[in-house]
Amino acid sequence: MASNRINRINEEIQKELSNLLRTVKDPRVADTMISITRVETTPDLRYTKVYVSFLQADRAEGAMKGLQSAGGFLRRQLGSNLKLRYAPEIVWALDDSITYGARMLELINNLPYGEHDDAE
Repeated sequence: MASNRINRINEEIQKELSNLLRTVKDPRVADTMISITRVETTPDLRYTKVYVSFLQADRAEGAMKGLQSAGGFLRRQLGSNLKLRYAPEIVWALDDSITYGARMLELINNLPYGEHDDAE
């Protein structure tokens, strides 16, 4: 029963943070395409780990620093908007699954097409 509650909270945190990222004025964050792929919150709702992925891989390091810098603002807004007793501390984690998937798709698309001789 508790895990279902945590899952709902994770979804709400993910939605709310996605909206709040648009309001961050830090150019490292505002000028980068950021996708929140997953959120994991501890059962006591004190910490939440947010997995983010970046479309521009070359801007990832600067954007992560910008997210960490904006963490206090985002935490305050998150607690206010979700009406939680405790606003969870946000821990940012890099998720490279989108980059990995794009690389695999590129490799598959670049495979040479061979002629197959079917024995009849």
